[in-house]
Formats: sequence, C-alpha cells, structure tokens
Amino acid sequence: MTDGGLILAATPLGAIGDASLRLRDALGSADIVAAEDTRRTRSLADALGVEIRGRVVSFYDHVEEARIPALLTEIADGRTVLLVTDAGMPSVSDPGYRLVAACAERGLPVTCLPGPSAVTTALALSALPVDRFCFDGFAPRKSGRRKEWLGTLVSEKRACVFFEAPHRLADCLADAVEVLGGDRRVAVCRELTKTYEEVVRGTLAELAEWAVDGARGEITVVLAGASATVVDPEDLVAQVEERAAAGLRLKDASAEIAEVAGVSRRELYDAVLAARRAAVD
Repeated sequence: MTDGGLILAATPLGAIGDASLRLRDALGSADIVAAEDTRRTRSLADALGVEIRGRVVSFYDHVEEARIPALLTEIADGRTVLLVTDAGMPSVSDPGYRLVAACAERGLPVTCLPGPSAVTTALALSALPVDRFCFDGFAPRKSGRRKEWLGTLVSEKRACVFFEAPHRLADCLADAVEVLGGDRRVAVCRELTKTYEEVVRGTLAELAEWAVDGARGEITVVLAGASATVVDPEDLVAQVEERAAAGLRLKDASAEIAEVAGVSRRELYDAVLAARRAAVD
C-alpha cells in the first residue's frame, strides 16, 4: 500500500521471531502507528531493530472512538496508518473493528499483514476436531451470564474457542461441567509461544479439577463440539417452562430452547402443551 490507507498488522503473542518481515517494514515506514499500548509497541520495534519514523498515537478501548475521525482524515489525505495491538490481530477481541468499518464506509483502502493469532494457534494445538469452529471472545465474567452462554453450546456441533482470565478459569470450567457435563473434551492453552507455554487436554471434569490449583498467564480455551445426539422434545419441557415462568411468551420460550437444542419448534411447543394437559388431568 503506497498511496495511503489503513494497515492492520498482527504482532507476536510472545516470541519476537514470529514477527513478519512485512510488520518490520510497516513499523519503519508508516506515517502513523496507532498502538493499543505505545510503550509495548516501541519495545517491540526496539526488539526488532526497527526505528519508528512515523508519529505514534495511542489507540485502546477508551480512546478508540475519539481517535477515529482524525485517523480517517489522515488516511483520506493519503497517509498510511498502521494499527497494532499488544499481541495478535487487531479487531479480534482487541481495538480495531470500528476503524475498519469507518474506512469501509468511506471507501478508504484497508489491508492486513497476517501473522500470529491465539485463536488459530490454540485450535492447531488442541488435538480436537476443529474443521468447523466458532470464536466467542471472552467468556462472561459472572456465573449467571456465563451459564446462559454455556447453555447455547449444549448442542453446538462446532468447536468453540474463547479467552478466559486466569483467576476465573476454575469457576468457568466448573460452570461448564454443570451445564455441559463432565465428559466434553477441552484444551486449555496458556502462554502460547512464550517460555512457559502449556497445553492441558482432557475432559471438562478433569480440567476443572486441574484448574482449582490456579493457572497463570494468557488463557485460550478450545471446547470440543457437541456429539451428534437425538434430543427428545419432552426432555426440554422443563427448560421451556423455566423461561416462560421468567416472563417469556410460551412460543418464544419454545423457539429459543428449540434453536439451542436443534429440535423442531412446533414439536417442542406441542410437547409443552401436552405436558400441561397431562398435569391438569
């Protein structure tokens, strides 16, 4: 990109040697480097032996929206803006997507320098079937919302990748055992590409027990997809009634549970009505 534009660049997760030649060139040639943490970006450049000649500006969650108008003006005027985060790919659970969307809306050029990603690295190391997968960012912090989210994975056939804070990992895995059962396979990957990289594989029950002793570092979890099973709508009646008791219309509650469980909405709705009639009789 020689006539200006936005460049998204993946940065190393830990091992400096994973930095691409294109990242090195872009750090040294960009007119503006927008960095999640300017100090870490300067340290990265120093480690790579690169002199940042352009202007360095901060671009983290709390200033992202305020920074976008000025960066759009710079790009429209023909300057090159390089966007980097602390590690991995910008806009993947990191700042960036709003700026990309704004550039796309205005027809401004955007390109990407591929590179390290905790998501794909964890998938490759998981030893699980990952030909189809979904990425859910960070798991919800509070147990109630976390269990609701885990409930959406009960019948999810794709592997699911998500991030978790080390101090919440044990609680998260314990909730997963409660909602998904202890037999689902899982891999916990920590400190990927760093000195103390570790991948622990096993069942949810096994890793929930392992996590009680504590885990440190950056955590990426890969959860195996659900096995193909036939769900009887009658087994879901209680879940529908629970949603209905919380104020949801019966049809809406049936539709919500049916979608998660992969069963017919009509069959589940009919099963709930049949159960209610049987209770009256």
